[in-house]
Amino acid sequence: MITLDTTLAAGTWIGDPVHSDVSFKVRHMGVGKVRGTFALASAALTVGDDGGRVTALIDPISVDTGNRQRDQHITSADFLDVEHHPQIEFTSTEVRGFDGETFILVGELTLHGVTRTVELEAEFLGVVDDPSGAERTGFSATTTISRAAFGIDIQLGFGAGNVVVADTIEIAIEIEFTSTGPDPR
Repeated sequence: MITLDTTLAAGTWIGDPVHSDVSFKVRHMGVGKVRGTFALASAALTVGDDGGRVTALIDPISVDTGNRQRDQHITSADFLDVEHHPQIEFTSTEVRGFDGETFILVGELTLHGVTRTVELEAEFLGVVDDPSGAERTGFSATTTISRAAFGIDIQLGFGAGNVVVADTIEIAIEIEFTSTGPDPR
């Protein structure tokens, strides 16, 4: 269960995919980093007296690295295997060290059919009333994962001991939520 001591109103907050960004970086051939993004399919933040929960679904077929051929390879069985694993899912389990602004968000990430606990360094960016009259809140978060830990262990090598794509993936998330109103319970 999550305990967030913030100014967030109790109820359900819905992720805004238009104003959210899920991006990644991975080292390429040892000398550069390739960047890409995924579309946020859906997200919800539930806040209540007993804490709260964040859930998010990401559409892996939406990967965009700026190179269509590379994107097709990433979605293939060599990497994400979207035919057999059509979504990436995150469900939070705990918040640690919330100081009113920064915290560690712990949760279960399911990628490529494998679920692992991850810790995200997160920042609460505040709450505002948006022009439509809804309350809006935002968060930033980063983490690093091992693709091999999620069963994506293709080894494309070149030269003596060099790999084309590194194992370590850096993930950065910018997400906004809008309030749907008080929880009817």
